[in-house]
Amino acid sequence: MTTTRFAPSPTGRLHVGNIRTALHNWMLARQAGGTFILRIDDTDAERSREEYASAIRADLQWLGLTWDREERQSARLDRYEAAFAALLAAGRIYPCYEDTQELEVKRKIALGRGLPPIYDRAALSLSSEDRARFEAAGTRPHWRFLLDHAEPIMWHDGIRGPQKFDAAQLSDPVIRRADGSWLYMMPSAVDDIDMGVTQVLRGEDHVSNTAVQIQIFTALNAAGYGAAEGTAKGLPAFAHEALLVGREGKLSKRLGSLGCDAFRERGIEPEAIIALLARLGTSQPVEPIVDRAALVAGFDLSTFGRAPAKFDEEDLERLNAGIVHQLPYEAIAARLPVGMDAAGWHAVRPNLAHVGEAADWWQLVTGPITAPAFTDEDKAFLAQAEQTLVWGDNPWAALTAALKEATGRKGKALFLPLRQALTGMDHGPDMGELLPLIGEAEVRGRLARAAA
Repeated sequence: MTTTRFAPSPTGRLHVGNIRTALHNWMLARQAGGTFILRIDDTDAERSREEYASAIRADLQWLGLTWDREERQSARLDRYEAAFAALLAAGRIYPCYEDTQELEVKRKIALGRGLPPIYDRAALSLSSEDRARFEAAGTRPHWRFLLDHAEPIMWHDGIRGPQKFDAAQLSDPVIRRADGSWLYMMPSAVDDIDMGVTQVLRGEDHVSNTAVQIQIFTALNAAGYGAAEGTAKGLPAFAHEALLVGREGKLSKRLGSLGCDAFRERGIEPEAIIALLARLGTSQPVEPIVDRAALVAGFDLSTFGRAPAKFDEEDLERLNAGIVHQLPYEAIAARLPVGMDAAGWHAVRPNLAHVGEAADWWQLVTGPITAPAFTDEDKAFLAQAEQTLVWGDNPWAALTAALKEATGRKGKALFLPLRQALTGMDHGPDMGELLPLIGEAEVRGRLARAAA
């Protein structure tokens, strides 16, 4: 069974890039009838906050990205200890005693010599007596995973195609800090094994992480970890999508601040966000598609390009209007002004860019409205309109047809004074739909007042 996961750290709110990753993993799982896991990566006790975890859940629920299981790394520390012990016994992790300042000096020296700034593995040459001296001095080690330089790292990426890394060009990653807390690399691999994750889809900034984690997967399997029933067999399939950039074509700090709160404040519908992010960066057209089943059915990693995906807020606004124009009354009735029924929604919907604007247009029905000053000629025309009005199934069509025949007016000269008198505006919803909503008595009153 296809199993995907979205693994945010509860150290802040979701932003548009996180949302895109969550959406695509959700779509992969739903397309295959599989499982979508929400995994809260909260091993960073200092920065993780429960309010952020709650906000992540609330944002995903608002977007309609429901998960089948939730896991928390903080509840799985025993599994990481077991994996650590297995790797230690297999000789694939080793203690290091350099502090941050020493490592930075080494990095600068390597760069100054034109070498890649990778760890020099100095800790591997320490004797047991050396390590004992560090321990006696109160220096606690951090732990690195020992990459196998003889083993080439290769995989077929679902978006980037064949990938190959030379392990000797990568630093042995730190997997555990000196205080005993865990970094990302090993716990993530352990979780993917234990949870049976079959596909890992994430941003291209994780490509080198994947290279390292492939060796961690292999080492864990070789060490006998993950042999229990229900754990993943073999490696997940990996795919790395291009990162989002702003409309100016560069990485934008604003993208990091655009989250569900910002979208809600602007009146953006979840369906518009989904429609945009589902296809952004692919060869498929970005369209205001409300039907998520259609988006899921058409989701295809082979359509993703390698170029950065441009997130344009104007595109989102355009899509939002297109989505709003399709929303049925039942879906948004609770968000509409008091008194607006299905007929009212149908009348004003084509004029909306956001659902919240419905109240402004509904005032054309409930009043009061302020009509402009009219010429004497138009006043006479409006008085004639009030006298000509016959209320029936389609009063607007009947009125304009009768006035056209009686006065010879047509086009703007015919329709604009009537619209202005009845709504106070030069444009707006279809008058044929508005008149029955306004009602005969109020229509006659507005025409009479405009003619006075």
